[in-house]
Amino acid sequence: VCSSDLKSLIPHYYLTVDCDIGALMEIRARLNDAAPKGPDRKTPAYKLSINDFVLKAAAMALIKHPDVNASWTETALLKHRHADIGVAVDLNPGLITPIVFRAEEKGLIAISNEVKSLAERAKEKKLKPSDYEGGGFSISNLGMFGMKQFTAVINPPQSAIFAIGSAEERAVVRDGKVVPATIMTVTMGCDHRVIDGATGARFLQTFKAFVEEPAAMLL
Repeated sequence: VCSSDLKSLIPHYYLTVDCDIGALMEIRARLNDAAPKGPDRKTPAYKLSINDFVLKAAAMALIKHPDVNASWTETALLKHRHADIGVAVDLNPGLITPIVFRAEEKGLIAISNEVKSLAERAKEKKLKPSDYEGGGFSISNLGMFGMKQFTAVINPPQSAIFAIGSAEERAVVRDGKVVPATIMTVTMGCDHRVIDGATGARFLQTFKAFVEEPAAMLL
């Protein structure tokens, strides 16, 4: 089914929020600098990306908002017990969205390694249907292409998707003064049959709180 057909079948609406990820960037840099060397004693054992933090924050927010962690069926809404999150992988041309299952139970290193493994297998056409079928949520990140903001099409039977823009320095006003900040724009596409506007907004507020203060994910 092409994206235009999906948008006619699923009543999409969009919510957009700017996230100040300065603290996230600092924590990411510290963790990457502290990474031990891998088996070759040269390459770091892990290299965390912004997307790894985004995925973890989305997983934690899904658990806090079970009404968002759901899928539409013809007979009933299916609520998910775990945060099973798809990650869009560019196949050039085309894309596929393999899933990180039970993401709320995994740490950043485990998420990072799993996403890299899934992406490699996707590009080598070695994914199994069980690797990309199901889930309740997806993340599409075009920040590496310099995209400031975009909208993404929901992957059925999922009910929502994040479109992640690039992290960039912008001028913001704090305490009446203009200061630089690292801002990332996130646009959430929602299936209105599952998620109403207020529910989606509350979920996005929780996600924003997690990425702006990553330590809160430990609470």
